[in-house]
Amino acid sequence: MSNPFSVSLVSWHDGEPLLKSIREQVFIREQGIPAELEWDEQDQHCRHALVLSAQGAAIGCGRLFENGHIGRIAVLPKWRKQKVGTAIVEALLDYARSHDYPQVDVDAQAYAVPFYHGFEFIEEGTVFQDAGLPHIKMHLKLLPR
Repeated sequence: MSNPFSVSLVSWHDGEPLLKSIREQVFIREQGIPAELEWDEQDQHCRHALVLSAQGAAIGCGRLFENGHIGRIAVLPKWRKQKVGTAIVEALLDYARSHDYPQVDVDAQAYAVPFYHGFEFIEEGTVFQDAGLPHIKMHLKLLPR
C-alpha cells in the first residue's frame, strides 16, 4: 500500500504559504517559539520538502541549506507516527546525495535524537539551547549513490 501522502521538493517562492502554515502551527503555536525566531531570510536560499495529504492538505515540511544543514522539520500532530517525518528526511537526503553533498547536519531537538539515529546521524558536542528548547548537533557523512 502506498503512503496516504506525497513529498515534493520546492522552492520557498513556490511553497511559501503552505510551508508557513505548517511551521506556524508546529513551531509557533505548539512549541511556543517566538515568530521573530522562526522566520529568517534563509528560507529563500533553501530547498524545501513539502508533504501533502492525498486530499492536498499541507501536513509536513523541512528545509535543506546549500551548506548541507537540515532544519525546520515539522509534521502536524495528527500525522505524526505515520512516517511523514521519515519521508521528509529521506527526500532531503536524496537531494543532498544527488547534488554531491559530502555530509549533512541537523540541530536536533533533544527528544528527536533517536529519530535521527534511524538515519545513522551521529551526535557531536553537547546539548545547547535554541529558541528555549534543548538541541544537539548531529551529522551524517553521505556516500554517493
